[in-house]
Amino acid sequence: MTGPVVVGLDGSPESMTAAWWGAREARDRHLPVLLLHSWTTQPLDVPVAQEALSKQRYGARVLQRAEAELLHRYADLDLGTELVSAPAADALLERGKSAAMLVLGSRGHGSIAGFLLGSISLHVLGLVRCPAVTVRSGDPAVEEGWGRPAPDARGDVVVGVHEVGPAAERLLEFAFASAAARRGRVRAVHALPLSARVSLSLPAHGADGGYEEEERARLAEMLGPWREKFPEVPASAEVSEGAGAPVLLAASARGGLTVVGRRLHPSHLTWKLGPVTHAALHHAPCPVAVVPHD
Repeated sequence: MTGPVVVGLDGSPESMTAAWWGAREARDRHLPVLLLHSWTTQPLDVPVAQEALSKQRYGARVLQRAEAELLHRYADLDLGTELVSAPAADALLERGKSAAMLVLGSRGHGSIAGFLLGSISLHVLGLVRCPAVTVRSGDPAVEEGWGRPAPDARGDVVVGVHEVGPAAERLLEFAFASAAARRGRVRAVHALPLSARVSLSLPAHGADGGYEEEERARLAEMLGPWREKFPEVPASAEVSEGAGAPVLLAASARGGLTVVGRRLHPSHLTWKLGPVTHAALHHAPCPVAVVPHD
């Protein structure tokens, strides 16, 4: 993974939480950090006049304060800041072309308010070409502030595998690299909807575990090459019967990072986040990474 960890920073508490998470992740991955602020796209409650110069000064103060706080804890962090006039979504998508990942803030459970406004976050998450991570405000696993101690562990990396096949490779690559950086483990989760049993004329749940065991074996086989590449990362293949969103959210309850996928689209005007991704963004209790794939 190359390129910087780009954090969308607007001065809100949720974006500062995202900055702390991004800084820790960048340090562990030996990557630079870029804090990005769009002075033309600021929160509606910013206590400054509407003149362009005032907005630019506010943006500069936001970046300077965040830079000072992050470097106070991570003195050796390769950190840069950028104040831009382009709309936030456009600037983030442009930086995402060469970034290792984007990091955006989320206001918490039940709302994907993300960076500035929900529509901006969803637009970026649906179109960016690199992995994008949302971090909710006040996440207990994120070490914020000047004196708050860092947690000893950040939990498992839970990756939702919708299809056991090539489409999951980019998700697994991101999940294993993330687990290696945090010295954690990977839990690959695959849901077996009841409709699959009906379409294949399989017995009801509990009558025959052959199909479930077969899917678990296929998932474990997919993990094999990544276990070899990351021998220090323990990994498990977990298959559960049920709809994708509830199965993934149940697993995420014990996770430190949830990884979900999004299909790439040929047009920069067309994007779609599936129901499982939406559910994770709204309800997962930990940061959520959306990884684009073919």
